[in-house]
Amino acid sequence: MSNGEANESLADLPETGTGTLHLGLARRLTAEAIGTAFLLLAVVGSGIMAQRLSPSDIGLELLENAAATAAALIGLILMFATVSGAHFNPAVTFVDRVMGTISSRDASLYVSAQVVGAVVGTMLANVIFSLRAVTFSTHVRSSWALWLSEVIATIGLLLVIHGCVRTGRASVVPFAVGIWIGGAYFFTSSTSFANPAAAIGRMFTNSFSGIDPTSVPMFIVAEMIGAVIAIGLIRVLYPNDRSARSDG
Repeated sequence: MSNGEANESLADLPETGTGTLHLGLARRLTAEAIGTAFLLLAVVGSGIMAQRLSPSDIGLELLENAAATAAALIGLILMFATVSGAHFNPAVTFVDRVMGTISSRDASLYVSAQVVGAVVGTMLANVIFSLRAVTFSTHVRSSWALWLSEVIATIGLLLVIHGCVRTGRASVVPFAVGIWIGGAYFFTSSTSFANPAAAIGRMFTNSFSGIDPTSVPMFIVAEMIGAVIAIGLIRVLYPNDRSARSDG
């Protein structure tokens, strides 16, 4: 398959392109904003609920938070993959831009929509649990261990996506991504944000899922370092794209 044919195929598939429906940009941006808002609503909302259901049991709280996030992520990718590609994550969009499956203009607007969606979703989670819409987090997350965790979590997420899509298994992407994120909550010390938009959104809640605003920049740096490393690994590990044979 030529590079042009590969890009054309990848451009239609979940998380590596902009959707099989080939909708206009405004519709795709709406999907990205709504999808990211729902994702943060799930992350933050389930964290608040977990604190209320299982006070003083952090392990159980994290399990509840991870399970809800993983389940919501599966549903959201199934919901919006054909509409926008279901990125919901600037790191995913960045890799797609480098791989040539989305234009620079569209990529920048996707990221803007994702950030707006993340902030709105976090605010909604606060409101539906009777908290103030904006309560800046005081949960400082700042250490080399946490930053390294974010690098690893982001690399893993992007390899899961491209490993499935580029080997003709695009239909399993929603489930693979959800399972990876759910598992990474427990095997990374950072609880696997792996998403710059999520890091930004989560500073607006002083709850279980929150992150102090001063900790956000280094989380984003770590996640983007992970994305750059992932690009190299994708090119090395999956040189022969077979996405055109996808069962999706």
